[in-house]
Amino acid sequence: MNIKERYREVIKYFEEHMPVAETELEYEDPFSLLVSVILSAQCTDKRVNLITPALMKRFPDASAMAQADPAEIFALIRSCSYPNNKAKHLQAMAEKLITDYHGKVPESFDDLIQLPGVGRKTANVIRIVAFGKPAMPVDTHVFRVSARLGLTTNSKTPESTEKQLVRHFPVHLLNKAHHWLILHGRYVCQARKPNCSTCGLRHCCRFYQTQSGHLSQK
Repeated sequence: MNIKERYREVIKYFEEHMPVAETELEYEDPFSLLVSVILSAQCTDKRVNLITPALMKRFPDASAMAQADPAEIFALIRSCSYPNNKAKHLQAMAEKLITDYHGKVPESFDDLIQLPGVGRKTANVIRIVAFGKPAMPVDTHVFRVSARLGLTTNSKTPESTEKQLVRHFPVHLLNKAHHWLILHGRYVCQARKPNCSTCGLRHCCRFYQTQSGHLSQK
């Protein structure tokens, strides 16, 4: 199976079995989404969704959060991973939104990555979820699943994975494909114990073929 055939099979499967694929983070607007995505680094979406209602009630917009004491933000997010750093990032991010962007979350990648606590992955998540821009954010699930399926080859970095996925997925499917790979990694192709026995992509998965001793051509 060559690379084009592999992508074709993956797309066909997900379009049939996961026609609706979207973020599991709960948010009201681009600012609350940005807050949630920053909090979600090395933390589950379920945990973030438990944290954000009280946080956003106390600091509903960039103006309110920019004036916050990071210690108060910390108290509201302490159950997530790295709460001290994230509290400082959230306050500084909101402050920069006020000083540089009139309190609004910018749409461009270059502007987003200027915000404290925002890297390449976070910026691209905001672009696709909040603004509908075509992009391929690569988190740990996307990185793992795309490698196992054989959608990427010899990729050592998230950026390399991103470039390969963007090259092969049709532009109009990029945003949905991002969520396909995340959700598949979260619920089926898990890191420590992938559920290969229940996976409908076994027929085109390089990892499964390798494990079962029937590796097909790349």
